[in-house]
Amino acid sequence: MSEANASTVDAATKRLALALDALEAALERRREADRSEEKLGAQLQALGADRSRLASDLDAQAAREKRLDAVNREIAARLDVAIDTIRSVLDAGGR
Repeated sequence: MSEANASTVDAATKRLALALDALEAALERRREADRSEEKLGAQLQALGADRSRLASDLDAQAAREKRLDAVNREIAARLDVAIDTIRSVLDAGGR
C-alpha cells in the first residue's frame, strides 16, 4: 500500500474512532437521562402516595373537628341549662 493510501486510511480510522467515542458519550448521556427520568418517576409516585395519605388524614381531622364542635355545642347548651337552674334556685331561695 502506498504512503498516501496509508495516510488516508489512518485519517479515516481516527475519524471513525472519534465518531465512536462521540457515539459512546451520547449513549452514556442518554442512559443517565433515562435513569434520572426513572428516579423522577419514582419520586412523583412517592409524592402522590404522600398526597393521598395527607388528604385522608385531613379528611379524618375535619370529621373529628365536626364531632368536637357538636360535642362543644352540646356541652355549652347543658351548661346554659345548669346555669339557669342554679340562678332559679338562688332566686327562689332569696325570696
